[in-house]
This record gives sequence, C-alpha cells and structure tokens, in this order.
Amino acid sequence: MSNIVDSLVGQIAARVRTERERRRWTLAQLADASGVSQAMISRIERGESSPTAVVLGKLSAAFQLSVASLLTLAEGTQDGTDAPAGVRRRADAAEWRDPATGYRRRQITGPHFPAEIAEIRLPAGAQVPYPAAAFAFVRQVVWVLDGHLTFHDGDTVHELDAGDTIELGEPTERLFANIADTECRYAVILTRGAQP
Repeated sequence: MSNIVDSLVGQIAARVRTERERRRWTLAQLADASGVSQAMISRIERGESSPTAVVLGKLSAAFQLSVASLLTLAEGTQDGTDAPAGVRRRADAAEWRDPATGYRRRQITGPHFPAEIAEIRLPAGAQVPYPAAAFAFVRQVVWVLDGHLTFHDGDTVHELDAGDTIELGEPTERLFANIADTECRYAVILTRGAQP
C-alpha cells in the first residue's frame, strides 16, 4: 500500500506541475489564484508533501478542474496509460488519504467515463471545506451510503443520513462535516457543465 500512496503523491505532483505549466503560470501566479502558499505548491510539485483535501480543493478551483482530475492515479494504470474499460478490483484501486483529516477518496470511474464517481470515507469528527470555485463548471450529486453527513451548502445546513442525496446547485462555499462518532461513507457523482 505504501508504494501506491507514494505513487499517488508522485501522480498528484506531476498533475499539479503540468496544469500550472500548461497555463504558463509561475508558482506565484498559482499561489495568488489558489490561496495556497508558493512554498506548499513547490513541495507538492516535488512530491515532498501530500496535499490536504482543503489544498486540493483550492488548487482544483484555481485550475477550474474537479478534485478527481488531480487524483489521476485512480484514473489510469501505474505506468501512466489509461486503464481499460471493464472490471476494476477493489484491491487494485488507488485510495488517496488526506494527511490532515484522514478523509479517504477512491475514484470509481476511469478518465473516459462521462461522469466522475468517487467514494469518500469521512472519519468521525472530520470536516473538509471547499471554496465555491471548486464547484464551477460541474454538476454534482452527493449520495450518503453509510453514516451521517452534515453538509453546509453556503449558509444552508443539511443533515443527511444513509440513502439521502443532495443535488448541488450554483457554486457556493461548501463544507462536508461528520459530527457523528462513526465514519460517514458517501459517493460524489459529478459531470462537467459549461467548459471553463
């Protein structure tokens, strides 16, 4: 599992660097656009630091990409080629873990599927905020599979239990919180809207 985690950190590093360079942004420009320090971005790009979920949210918002797009290991094979369509075994799935909260994310669909589906495990007591820009150009549904999720959609708070869903509207700041004493597991289903 450690090799998969190390490889995933390397994949995130390469993707962040590639997206920044594709836009011809300096570290300072990405720092300004994302609100993430130049030093942290540099450590991420060198594979020296695994970003937190909050940092990934800020970087994805700056790039106008989904968080899943930055977590590319799950979208392809270990050698960087696209995974073929078909069966994906749970044991072979890459799972990204937020070093700050223990939040875990596993990408379910591959890069050529028309929707991005991810399984999230949010530990008891954890919360993950995302800026409004992280939700621009996407349509998203959150489906609680197990446990209880307290979901802040701007100023509105929704208490969601297993089986409940919420379809997200216009971009706003959002917070995923687990105030329960057991893990919450939910799925995020996302499609691209108008292209940036």
